[in-house]
Amino acid sequence: MKPNKPSLILFFLALFCTIIFDWTGQDFFATYAKAIVLPAIFIYYLISSEFEIKKTEGLIFFFCFVGQVYDLMDIESSEIGGVLSFLIVYILIVTIFIREHERIKLTKRDILPISIVVVFIVYLLISVLSLQLDSMRKFITLYTVYGIVLSVLSYFCFVSYITKGTHMALMMSLMAISYIFSDIFYIFNEYFSYSVVLVLIRDTTQILAYFFMVEYFLEKARIQRKTIQQ
Repeated sequence: MKPNKPSLILFFLALFCTIIFDWTGQDFFATYAKAIVLPAIFIYYLISSEFEIKKTEGLIFFFCFVGQVYDLMDIESSEIGGVLSFLIVYILIVTIFIREHERIKLTKRDILPISIVVVFIVYLLISVLSLQLDSMRKFITLYTVYGIVLSVLSYFCFVSYITKGTHMALMMSLMAISYIFSDIFYIFNEYFSYSVVLVLIRDTTQILAYFFMVEYFLEKARIQRKTIQQ
């Protein structure tokens, strides 16, 4: 067994336990299962990258940890603390896109699918921000910035996949989709009455977002190493 496999197995075991405990309403045990997720995937990333981690990636993991802690604490400041933490995470990922990726070159055949993506992202952003939640009205500027940054992140991911179609672009797109669904269903949990289905989708997509994010980081590092060797 490869050195990174035990931590990956632990990650998916924690995901499976989270789903089971969410489904059965065991919130106490679900909290412990979710607490294992980030340490497990971080260890998997460290071992897979041979303990080489850049500052930006390190900061992303740090703020993911902070955001997860706020979520698990479930105190009065948890919502804003989590929003600020993941806003920083999204900004850092967008920074990586801008700094480390080649400029996206569009062709005529890309215009239609990209236009559909842009319309879809804008529609989601407007629809979510229009929800009449007390917390969202109170911090509408913060949520607007959060939504715009996530939209920009999603745009880069989807356009990269449309124009390149590489494995790395696929991981980027799956990461963006997971983050979008996680955030939307987090808001749905606040807006609608309690539903185990909403909770399951929120937690599952949040956890999978970490996995796809790490796979994206690892694939990006592999490509960069190959480029240097050539």
